[in-house]
Amino acid sequence: MKEQSASGLLSATIEKVRDLVDVNTIVGEPMKIDSEITIIPISRVTYGFASGGSDFPSKSNAELFGGGGGAGVTISPIAFLVVNNGEVTIKHILSNDNAAERAVSMMPDMIDKITGAVAKLKKEPQE
Repeated sequence: MKEQSASGLLSATIEKVRDLVDVNTIVGEPMKIDSEITIIPISRVTYGFASGGSDFPSKSNAELFGGGGGAGVTISPIAFLVVNNGEVTIKHILSNDNAAERAVSMMPDMIDKITGAVAKLKKEPQE
């Protein structure tokens, strides 16, 4: 009973961490701007977990176990992959600022540059 309780506690904690973090958390869903440009967010994920337990002495023959567990996850955006006409570039987010705020503030400028480039390409005469 004791090993099953400790094992079950550890397994449950690890399973919850797995539910929180998967590959889609690190490499986000692609966002299509138009038929030629796609932006893919990239994040850093850090996580930790702990669990512990103890046997409690008992005057009866019953085996008593008590324990607990917990986990923590941090997700920080670090870059964007920009795919434009088959060419891939990476736009880093500086880590000295709050990364989430920096990511949000970069989006309008990045979208303006991309739409400007698309408009310029559409105006150029086709050869």
